[in-house]
Amino acid sequence: MYFHDPRLQYPVRVETPDPLFARQLQQAIGGIEGEIRVCLQYFFQAWGARGPTTKYRDMLLHTATEEIGHIEMLATAVALNLENAPATLQESAAQSSSLVSSVMGGGERPRHMVEGMLQRHLLSTGLAAFPANCDGVPFDCSHVYASGNLAGDMYANVAAEATGRTLAVRLFNAAHDLGMKDMLSFLIARDTMHQQQWLAVIEELGGPNALPIPNSFDQSQEKTEFSYVYLGTAADGSPPPAGRFNTGPSLDGRGTFTAKQNAPLGEVPVLGPARPDSGAQTEQISAAKAVK
Repeated sequence: MYFHDPRLQYPVRVETPDPLFARQLQQAIGGIEGEIRVCLQYFFQAWGARGPTTKYRDMLLHTATEEIGHIEMLATAVALNLENAPATLQESAAQSSSLVSSVMGGGERPRHMVEGMLQRHLLSTGLAAFPANCDGVPFDCSHVYASGNLAGDMYANVAAEATGRTLAVRLFNAAHDLGMKDMLSFLIARDTMHQQQWLAVIEELGGPNALPIPNSFDQSQEKTEFSYVYLGTAADGSPPPAGRFNTGPSLDGRGTFTAKQNAPLGEVPVLGPARPDSGAQTEQISAAKAVK
């Protein structure tokens, strides 16, 4: 069960509305780096969490619910940035031309602010946000990761917050309105906390001892000669660049990194003739007769 407070988690103020920035904010709502993604990711991880303790389920639910508040903030910001957006074709033309706009008594508006706005903000939502990215592509949940493996999900969450914080920083740098910079500064800070939060869970689960994921699989059943070897694929056989990723003890403490040139261990694949009912060419199918 969830409760709603009509007040925003953090103030959202826009002094100078910008339809183009409203479009850019859509990426933070419905883009693959956006808040809908992490909100649903954390919810489904929580709803499927198993184990002797419920603390990780509860932790995920708290954070997932916070993310709803972030979507609410961004949707509000989109609407506020569309306050003075053109509502008709004639108005769009007027605002696209500083000369016409001046004649009509309006202030000059940079042409890109009108031409860059999403038309769906006018045609589909009445100058409001919607669950899609900055190109108007609806969010489809294809980047919601909830594997049922707690450690694996935490690494996915770190990546989600890292890309989300990168997006928020880019939006902060693109923003001209001080209110928008203030709001994004708050969201960036929350992304910082969430990155640390998921890393702390990984540490609590044993850090490197949580690797490899899943750690419940008996490693003696894998081809251990390939478990910690870095395979170079340079055409001339030159060695790969040396680094922590191919030198010294493995991070899980169960092996030693080595490096070697990759080489084919399998055969050239040869498929059999096409089936008569497969829709292939006669020459492909007749090969079966030759084999017989």
